[in-house]
Amino acid sequence: MSETNLRKKPTDLTPKESDIVEKTIEMVKEKLSHEATGHDYHHIMRVKKLAVRLAQQEGADVYIVELAALLHDIADWKFHGGDLEVGPKVAEEWLISLGADQIAIDKVKNIIREVSYKGAGVKTQPTSLAGKVVQDADRLDALGAIGIARTFAYGGRFERPMYDPDQPPVMHQTFEEYKNAKGSTLNHFYEKIFLLKDRLNTDSARALAEERHRYVEEFVERFLLEWEGKL
Repeated sequence: MSETNLRKKPTDLTPKESDIVEKTIEMVKEKLSHEATGHDYHHIMRVKKLAVRLAQQEGADVYIVELAALLHDIADWKFHGGDLEVGPKVAEEWLISLGADQIAIDKVKNIIREVSYKGAGVKTQPTSLAGKVVQDADRLDALGAIGIARTFAYGGRFERPMYDPDQPPVMHQTFEEYKNAKGSTLNHFYEKIFLLKDRLNTDSARALAEERHRYVEEFVERFLLEWEGKL
């Protein structure tokens, strides 16, 4: 019996698949441990854990979900001139080096290509269940207390002001507009974060998002009250 046929259900990993996942974790830890924009190793591991949880609830292939979650920010377009293909390319090279199956590699590449948010007016729904699960897990990590912290970490890294009352949020209608945006950090909550809850793909993720979304709303409300000296 071949190693591929050892898998009985999507949640089962063969010995080779488990080895690929573990080596990928080690590589991501080495590469992203000191990243300072909220797209670090710990973000990756939170997304992986959430994605596996969602995959088990939704019936998605856990192996594909784990690999895509681990590699989804390995070469993020935000740090490579807006190039959407650099992430899939780096992921493919890594997985080939480990002897991964080309079918699995292609699935992971497609998820990485589809996962990111590209503007308020841009449709970004993944074409596979595994992709929907990974995207949901990534977006859940942009909500709640950690999501708030990540938003300000990213804004600070790129020298964006926390808030400018004279600069309204912009609902970017194209990826070009979104990737070239220079708005304040608080605007990002209106331009992206507040929109995520209603753009999740799975019932499992939507259930987790409610409280996280509400926490962010309360934070922004409090922020603005303090800004105006009302609290």
